[in-house]
Amino acid sequence: MQHVIGIDIGGTKYAVQYSTGLGRDRMNLQNITDIALKIIRQLKDLKADIREECPIGIVSMENWEWPQGVALFAMYNYYRETGDKKILDYLVHWFDHQIAGGLPCKNVNTMCPMLTLSCLYEETGNPEYLPLLREWAGHFMKKMPRTEENGIQHVVSGGLNEGQLWDDTLYMAVLFAARTGVILGEDSYVQESIFQFLLHIKYLTDTSTGLLFHGWTFSGRHNFAKALWGRGNSWYTAGLVDYMDMVDLPEGIRKYLVSTLETQVGKLAELQDETGLWHTLLDDPGSYLETSCSAAFAYGILKAVRKGYIDIKYLDTGLKALSGVIERIDSNGTVRGVSYGTPVSNTLQEYRDITVCPMPYGQSMVLMMLVEGMKHNTSD
Repeated sequence: MQHVIGIDIGGTKYAVQYSTGLGRDRMNLQNITDIALKIIRQLKDLKADIREECPIGIVSMENWEWPQGVALFAMYNYYRETGDKKILDYLVHWFDHQIAGGLPCKNVNTMCPMLTLSCLYEETGNPEYLPLLREWAGHFMKKMPRTEENGIQHVVSGGLNEGQLWDDTLYMAVLFAARTGVILGEDSYVQESIFQFLLHIKYLTDTSTGLLFHGWTFSGRHNFAKALWGRGNSWYTAGLVDYMDMVDLPEGIRKYLVSTLETQVGKLAELQDETGLWHTLLDDPGSYLETSCSAAFAYGILKAVRKGYIDIKYLDTGLKALSGVIERIDSNGTVRGVSYGTPVSNTLQEYRDITVCPMPYGQSMVLMMLVEGMKHNTSD
């Protein structure tokens, strides 16, 4: 059954088909807020219910790694949208506690929490945060291992991944470098972020679909299993719409990045499952439906439509994804159907076999999606 709702985008109301069969034909601000608060409560208390494979735990919010970084940024965006000071207090306490205990070694993934610290520095004006921003951004610029052609090598905790570019890098490290460059007045940081976006697009784009391969290696010059991995693609979709808020881009660069986004979204619309979700391997219906990538796609698509980056016709794709993702949130606020951390692999089967369990980035990408949903006024 299809239902028409009115969507207010930039003061203009559009009629959009929305599936009532998914049980979410009437989304309002209170519904979204209630769900978001449940998600945040569960996020704060997540504990690993599986044997962790990563050398630094990536489930609990007690640790400093990329999943926690994604979660912190989502919580900050929720705070900015709602003004909920309890969230701001939590973020300040989290960083102050981590800083007092000593921060981990610097790599692509451990750089992710620094994005939110840059936001907190601007929010609170705490002068103790500024030297850390300078130190970590300086490391990005001068000390991060590089591939051929000066790409940021995707070094992680416990692995150098020599000569490898991953699509994850743009979200985990490049956004931080760009935003901090603006704060510090260091245009070279912004220019470096532009270069990294262009280089990663150059080597990771599947020209036949407009989607991104998970990784590239200069050793052998190939894209590993040529995996069109869902979450890796969604780091680009969600990250790009935020990146364009962070920096002033030359018009030619902006048009180029937007064109890559719209091409990607066009293919995503074709591959979207009837549930509104996407498969962990986007072009493989035999792989499982994965919630974190679906939430990040929903966020990126809805924001891109609202900002006028992509055609209004993709609004229905984003709303359908939002609806499908909400169906995967249980009564306690735990987001189900999320895959564990996923390295670049040499076979597609390894992607199909990744464990599914609640994860911070699952909670947080759904939170980001809901925050964006608050900005889409829906009514009968």
